[in-house]
Amino acid sequence: MSLKPTYILAIESSCDDTSAAIMADNKVLSNIVARQEIHEEYGGVVPELASRAHQQNIVPVVDIALKKAGITKDDLDGIAFTQGPGLMGSLLVGGSFAKSLSLALDIPLVAVNHMHAHILCHFIDEEGYDKPEFPFLAMTISGGHTQIVKVNSFFDLEILGETTDDAVGEAFDKSAKVLGFPYPGGPLIDKYAKEGNPKAFAFTKPKVDGLNFSFSGLKTQFLYFIQKNVATNPNFIEENKADICASIQYTIIQILLDKLKLAVKETGIKQIVIGGGVSANSGIRQALKEGEKKYKWKAFIPKFEYTTDNAAMIGIVGYYKYKESIFADSSVVSKARIEF
Repeated sequence: MSLKPTYILAIESSCDDTSAAIMADNKVLSNIVARQEIHEEYGGVVPELASRAHQQNIVPVVDIALKKAGITKDDLDGIAFTQGPGLMGSLLVGGSFAKSLSLALDIPLVAVNHMHAHILCHFIDEEGYDKPEFPFLAMTISGGHTQIVKVNSFFDLEILGETTDDAVGEAFDKSAKVLGFPYPGGPLIDKYAKEGNPKAFAFTKPKVDGLNFSFSGLKTQFLYFIQKNVATNPNFIEENKADICASIQYTIIQILLDKLKLAVKETGIKQIVIGGGVSANSGIRQALKEGEKKYKWKAFIPKFEYTTDNAAMIGIVGYYKYKESIFADSSVVSKARIEF
């Protein structure tokens, strides 16, 4: 007789995507994401509009996730939700819904750190994807975070380095904005970079001690570079679009790789995972694969659907916390900033 799996409903609402997933142990039965396109006309996420959209989306998204998984709410064993970090209004919608449903069904509530989830998404059971072994190094790269984390176990994580100012995703998006690309511009830089010469234009990499990062100086340097060249040639961007994108992307990737190489040297750990929205970038993925051959790393690159904000990654942390009975109660509070 087969044992009933542990069914976890996971909810993710940290920014502008409303997502619900159903996990059966460490397998994903459904992973539904409702995207908010209204922010595109503003060139960035508007927090008040995001929280309103979450309120409209959360009930239908959870309903679709349950139906696609082929279970009902009465089959659920626990509910996991994003506690933080993120936009406060958005987090409160997901947190309030999770608390209410957990009370109504009388099942455990699990609070999850969003960045923890980006790292542990590699433990979702997916055909063709290997799981890392502890300890490993994780590089979380997104619009709000750039960190190198030493992961000793599921719940023992140590930040070795992080950005002192802007995150890598912001560097991509702000560079795209300077070029006149629509929001979100990071994927467009990646798209045009494939056709360009990464050595066409040279940008200075910031000098930052240890394993910390800095991207604000590079953003400013890029802005002045574009302004100076457009002043002498109004068609400079259009005539050199692919080369500009390839060059700025190459510089950003080299900054990330330099810190990874230093982290490997300092720790002796050669298993590396990446997570977060920027881990969808084809240049970073390619650089890590080349690093496997060049530096004898073992690189773990997430499935595309687990790079952006999604509830399945919240669900995998929820599952492991459920197994260890690491539960929250109704007094748990959402937090815009939160450590591991």
